[in-house]
Amino acid sequence: MAPVTGSRILRRSITRNRARLTAGTGLISLHQLAEATVPVLIGVGIDRAVAPGDGTALLLWVAALGALFVVLHLCYRFGARQLMLAIANEAYLLRGELAAKIVHPRRLRTDLRAGELLTVSSTDADNVSYLLDYVPRIAGAITATAVSAAVLLAVDWRLGLVVLVGTPVVLVGMQFAGPLITRRVTEQQELAGKATALATDLVSGVRPLRGLGAERAAARRYRDVSQDSLRASLRAAATTSRSLAFSTAGSALLACGVAVLAGWFALDGRISVGEFIMVIGLAQFLLEPMGLLAIVPSWVAEARASADRAALVLGADLLLPEGAAEQAAPEPELVLAALRHGSLEGLDLTVRPGEFVGIVTPRSSDGEALVRLLAGGVPPGDFEGGILVGGVPLHELEPAAARAAVLVEPHHTDLFTGTVAANVTARTGAAGPAVAADVATRTAAAELAVAAGVTVRTGAAEPAPEQTAAADDPGLLREALAASAADQVVAEHPDGLDRHVEERGLTLSGGQRQRLALARALLARPPILVLHDPTTAVDTVTEQSIARAVRALRHGEPGGGRYTTVVVTSSPALLAVTDRVVVVDDGRVTVEGGHAALGATHDDYRKVVLR
Repeated sequence: MAPVTGSRILRRSITRNRARLTAGTGLISLHQLAEATVPVLIGVGIDRAVAPGDGTALLLWVAALGALFVVLHLCYRFGARQLMLAIANEAYLLRGELAAKIVHPRRLRTDLRAGELLTVSSTDADNVSYLLDYVPRIAGAITATAVSAAVLLAVDWRLGLVVLVGTPVVLVGMQFAGPLITRRVTEQQELAGKATALATDLVSGVRPLRGLGAERAAARRYRDVSQDSLRASLRAAATTSRSLAFSTAGSALLACGVAVLAGWFALDGRISVGEFIMVIGLAQFLLEPMGLLAIVPSWVAEARASADRAALVLGADLLLPEGAAEQAAPEPELVLAALRHGSLEGLDLTVRPGEFVGIVTPRSSDGEALVRLLAGGVPPGDFEGGILVGGVPLHELEPAAARAAVLVEPHHTDLFTGTVAANVTARTGAAGPAVAADVATRTAAAELAVAAGVTVRTGAAEPAPEQTAAADDPGLLREALAASAADQVVAEHPDGLDRHVEERGLTLSGGQRQRLALARALLARPPILVLHDPTTAVDTVTEQSIARAVRALRHGEPGGGRYTTVVVTSSPALLAVTDRVVVVDDGRVTVEGGHAALGATHDDYRKVVLR
């Protein structure tokens, strides 16, 4: 398969919109032909009607001029309509392709941050589609210049020769600035993307920044990046302006030269008064297409730079293998065998079906590495050992099957813009219900689809039938809300489940966000649920209530229940309701047992948990 490049993306935008582009370009070219004909009709009318004083002929020429204006108006109107449809269609298709690649369930391998990806899928996609506006403009300008040169040749070969020779000279001179403009615009767009990415990060982390008192440092960092972006924008604008000034001056000198030469010929009697007026009109008319041809290099450079950035996304590899197994066992066993990744050093652990297991990691890096692996976001080549779900390696399951079998609710979770109900039931209105191994990724998919203005269907995991039923069942929804104490979030607001949630849940407290995210995970009812510090932002009383309710909802009595739950935490309330606790230190299992027994016999466990 040929590599994805910016040039290929630009060519494809033309070929897949060729019908509308051809029709629009043809009509715009006819419009320019009609525009160039206006001074010709006026000049001929003066010679054949005004000069001899023929009133009837004058009326006929005026009627012909009126008909010409009707033609040029209709050509522009319907041509512009075709082109706007082509531009909107290309922007929609490209945004959809970019969004689908960014939120692909097998995950994208890229160094671009979230804000940069959003810029590529919105601003850069629009810039690429604008090429469909530049092509007919260029064609129309060339048509207008060619027609004007042909008319001037017919009037006097020397006038036509000035246009035929002068136009290429001006255009060739402008091409020297093309590569520099491209570099400047590319630099500008890259730095603008970095500024957008940093702004996204700072807005999403504004509360922690305030807690740390780091607002000034964050503002200073953004100011530096923003200043770099501003300087790049000014350099690009200066380069474009100098190129435009040169080309405008060249075009104006060419038009003035034609007008002066025509005036000399008129005084010398070589051309008639009507021909003189015709030449003056054409010289003035030529300023428009020449000016357009002058600015085209900067337009094309911007489209090319955006296409190159889009190619970075569309051409990027996927992190995870495709997977062959279509589904895991209905009640799968989770086996971790000799796992080595990050700080993990040969971790071995088996979680039986229906078991509620707590994992305590004195080093936070151990817990984070384990959660990353269970979320399925680490390529097989980046870790050693195995993760078996129902006897099938996790990476050999299709992404949809893996996400239906194992749901990981990360510690740093996100909510998307919408209502409380939409967040808990994971319905975005665009991609339908989705149960993902990584809730943050799912949320980014929803917000990106909304920002891009497209419906994204990527083949991502659809929930199992019982999970869909759970999302649609009011009783199950109430159970999930009550178990997570999210019913309090609903009850304290007059809009209840229709309460509006801002992007990333920024209008909610940390505890409210955690409870809604936990409710979303519980409502999904996955066979294996992995929770990472799900209650760090709630008070002790609420935490104990949540622990008992989660136990009751997923496992019923101790030792029973068909759901498997793994919680990575140091919370005594959560660990107290588990079937057993496993301590992972220095990357491997060091001790396991009941919470009460470990608390009574192991000093290190007490130091971490019973604080």
